Amino acid sequence: MQLTFTNVSHYNLQEELDQQHQIILDPESTLEERLEAYDFITDSEVGDTSLIRARNLEREIGIRQVYLKFEGGNPTGTQKDRIAFAQCADALRRGYDEISLATCGNYGVACALAARFAGLKCTIFIPESYHTRRMSEMTDSGAEIRSVPGDYERAVEVSQEYAAEKEVYDANPGGDNTALQLKAYGEIAHEIYDELRDAPRIVAAPVSNGTLLAGVYRGFLSLYRRGKTSRMPLMVAGSSSRKNPIVESFLQGRDECIDLEPGSIKETAVNEPLINWHAFDGEQALAALWATDGWARNVTDKRMLDLSRILKEKEGLQILPASTAGLAALTEPPRPDLASNDRFVAILTGRKF
Repeated sequence: MQLTFTNVSHYNLQEELDQQHQIILDPESTLEERLEAYDFITDSEVGDTSLIRARNLEREIGIRQVYLKFEGGNPTGTQKDRIAFAQCADALRRGYDEISLATCGNYGVACALAARFAGLKCTIFIPESYHTRRMSEMTDSGAEIRSVPGDYERAVEVSQEYAAEKEVYDANPGGDNTALQLKAYGEIAHEIYDELRDAPRIVAAPVSNGTLLAGVYRGFLSLYRRGKTSRMPLMVAGSSSRKNPIVESFLQGRDECIDLEPGSIKETAVNEPLINWHAFDGEQALAALWATDGWARNVTDKRMLDLSRILKEKEGLQILPASTAGLAALTEPPRPDLASNDRFVAILTGRKF
């Protein structure tokens, strides 16, 4: 079956991508050849997403110079493709033939696709109470789905145990590959810099495990240390109201990311991508908020739905409502002057029409 590459606009490029995929699958190819072919596919398909000035949104929220970093341009429509492809390349480089991970949706789709491109087996553990609409996309890409009793955190534990027992690549958050994941998300900072030629005043992101926000912070920190930017942006986090450890820890003034009571976390169709009682990369994300004098906010389902509707009607973007949590937090600064007379970036997930 031919793989379809979503970002391809010319037949010759599609033909080249197919050729590179065949090199990866060819048992006669050397490791160097396979890695080079996979890098070609990754460079062609992942990243370099749009940074859009949202003038119509600005009028709605009363903040000028708001830019939207739209991650819907990635192959599966989310920023998760960045870490999925980076980890599959790492798995190839280190001689693995299978990856293991837990997911409640988007990350599983991204890893399933990345693994398929890489010729790797992909085993995905999903909490049995979750019924993500994207499960068929995972199986269509050849992933094996295993249902796990309990919550997401338990699914991560089972996946990690499986990886250790079977000696397969552990692609879960909070493990030995955290640095790799943060570096992959750091590319978002570099892409924003390439467009604006400096750091914006604020970068706002939705948080669940915190990896995205921590990675973007690390990316800007690298740029700042190298003298590429004149400043560090304030990092701003938003998540489902009282259902995220990073936001709750910040609002309580804590230096360490606390766990929430598991039984207190209630899933809805809107908040599912955001909720958890333990944030696997919460410490790094919380540290980024404090280091940059940023802030965090609880966001209601209604607010996320309202913002996704505004983005659809005013900017023509089909946005995953949960991904507007960072944007929602941006609109509630501790002081009005923090959101005036500068440039601001919100990271969003979803697809255009």
